[in-house]
Amino acid sequence: MVVNEALRDIRKLVFDRELGNAISAQENFLFTYPLQHEREILNGIKADYLLMSDYWRRGFNDPEREHVYDQLLRRMYVLTMNTAIRYQIRNNAFLRAVYSRTRSSRQDWSVQALRRDMENFVSEVAMLELEPEHTRQEKQKKLYEEHFQLQSDLFDYIWTSRIWTDALTAAFEDILLSPTIDIIDQQLIVSALTLSLLCAFDYNKFRLLMTVYRQATDVRLRQRALVGWALGIDEQALSIYPDVQQMVTEAVADAECLRDITELQMQMAYCMNAENDQQVIQSEIIPELMKNNRLKITRDGIEELDDDPLEDVLHPEASEQRMERLEETMNRMVEMQRQGSDIYFGGFSQMKRFPFFESVSNWFVPFYEQHPRIAGIIQKGRGRKFLKALVDHGPFCDSDKYSFVLVYERVLDKLPANVVELFDHGEASLLGAEMMEKEEIMSPAFIRRIYLQSMYRFFRLYPSRSSFVNPFQPDDNGAGHPLFIYNKVFRDTALQQNFSQLASFFIKRRMYDHARYMLQMVAEDKRDAQFYLMNGNVLMRSGSFECCGLTVRECFLQVLQTEPDNERALVGFARSSFNAHDYERALASYDHLLRLHPEHSNYLLNKAVCLTNLLRYDEAIKILYKLNYEDPDNANVNRVLAWALACDKKYEQAERIYEKLLGQEQPDIDDMLNDGYCLWFKGDVVSAANMFRQYAEASDGKFDAKADFRENETVIHNQGISETEVKLMIDMLNLQI
Repeated sequence: MVVNEALRDIRKLVFDRELGNAISAQENFLFTYPLQHEREILNGIKADYLLMSDYWRRGFNDPEREHVYDQLLRRMYVLTMNTAIRYQIRNNAFLRAVYSRTRSSRQDWSVQALRRDMENFVSEVAMLELEPEHTRQEKQKKLYEEHFQLQSDLFDYIWTSRIWTDALTAAFEDILLSPTIDIIDQQLIVSALTLSLLCAFDYNKFRLLMTVYRQATDVRLRQRALVGWALGIDEQALSIYPDVQQMVTEAVADAECLRDITELQMQMAYCMNAENDQQVIQSEIIPELMKNNRLKITRDGIEELDDDPLEDVLHPEASEQRMERLEETMNRMVEMQRQGSDIYFGGFSQMKRFPFFESVSNWFVPFYEQHPRIAGIIQKGRGRKFLKALVDHGPFCDSDKYSFVLVYERVLDKLPANVVELFDHGEASLLGAEMMEKEEIMSPAFIRRIYLQSMYRFFRLYPSRSSFVNPFQPDDNGAGHPLFIYNKVFRDTALQQNFSQLASFFIKRRMYDHARYMLQMVAEDKRDAQFYLMNGNVLMRSGSFECCGLTVRECFLQVLQTEPDNERALVGFARSSFNAHDYERALASYDHLLRLHPEHSNYLLNKAVCLTNLLRYDEAIKILYKLNYEDPDNANVNRVLAWALACDKKYEQAERIYEKLLGQEQPDIDDMLNDGYCLWFKGDVVSAANMFRQYAEASDGKFDAKADFRENETVIHNQGISETEVKLMIDMLNLQI
């Protein structure tokens, strides 16, 4: 949250352990921005620093000097961050409004008073069971309304708070671990602590979240605390809070924590990819659903379409095929959700404009039916069974559950009676939602995933989101990163044993830069064949030259030295050799692969390509004719065959294949380029130039004739085309002669 340049510099001086310079810089800042309370604290720090310095100058041996210096640095850090928080609140209208409203909402903000009110709420809820039915509902409504206001105010109070003292931390630790406090209150407090910790690292808040994660018994509370401390660590603060490293190392040494933290990193990556997943849903899945359903959306509501009797006569199989396609599309969406994709982000992102989401706390509050803003909706009779099943067993995050309930109230009256009846009979699959068992819903992985999704929606959609530090993207200072394992605090912990697993995950998600970083962190004694395979594939796919001191081919050679028949390594070495224009080695690798798999069509095709590049056209054409005979419609085989024939001066045969390839509904534009060469080789210069122009237009002008001709100069000269003719062709294309 340090947005003022001067305060940012002071913070850096503290982290660099330059206490004297930090004190001087803070004095200068307070001359510009007079803050009396902060000035008094700074004077106290300065006095103690000068006293320590004076003892040192006099030659006194003080065994506590290092400890005192560390304590002064911590005091200086607390002062700097409190000043930064105060500065930010004073200069941000949104923060200033929240801060002022919250502090004036109640007179007694002592922890004792807060705990008393929260414990009284639990007692009064229990006492409701003794109330007569006719008075219970009204008393419950009033009780939850009053408590909701306390929840919201306390949430805002915490996330706008300054650095906490040891005493305040101890008091809230008792609250968060107490069985007499409502679990929803505890979860909200943890989320407020997380928001505050993300904005300004607070050792005490971090320590509190770590304690809750390791000692709480409720899985929901523990997983929220895990997310908070894992995302809230500021690695720069290790210089003055070295015991943070020890706490993390001890926590991650536990097998359960190791699993949780590894899964959390993967789930963060899925959240980062939510909008890309939404693009897939919008462009591929939704059109297929709309094409095959039997509902019509009108301005007056949803209507079910009547069956076409003529279709049953002319196309009796059409209805069944439509249902099969619909089921396949739905299953694809469900499978994305099972793998961890946030498939509902796009749809529900349009439902966050209700007044409900004006309150920051409502983005983080666990879903509960008694929430004052939705209690009346869920208690309605029509469609209630379906609605309750969806919020109890649907795979939605809490934020989306609230959205659905709010929007459901508005559309319920517009739904056809038969659709509502289907809903009430449990047909939730109409929404593409797979109902979940209670055991799965209460699993740590699922709880963590839906919490992250609620967080992602807040940081992506909340109108005043710029006032917060977004853990899903680096902040302006580069202090945060959605891949929190970049934080050096995790490097020498037990998490290191899972770096290869995380690298494999990132490779599957095509996040090659992150995979390469993970591989660099793998200890040398853990670098096995799987490591080198991943390293080689990352380099080849990302276009990088080197990783962990090895080139792409060296990675695959490392594997082949001990496993000469390793198919994946042979394929990788062959492809990387081909990309390096080392066609002899690529050919040798494909020959090796074909000894292992003699009829493998892809290996045969790649061998033919290598032979073609080595100008061994007769051998290549023999293989290609065989492949063409077995699969005459294989465009890749035909493409290579046409090029080999053209290079072997069998122009008419090549032209017949190019005519077929270019006559397809969506031809590959590279076939235009190769056909241009074929026409040029056989002497039809004008037609060749026209085809080159078509290719240039189809490739959006990316065709550089001079560069392309230079790349293929050996083939061109083998066709008897002179350097002068090449220049004439370039002029013909560039000057439109």
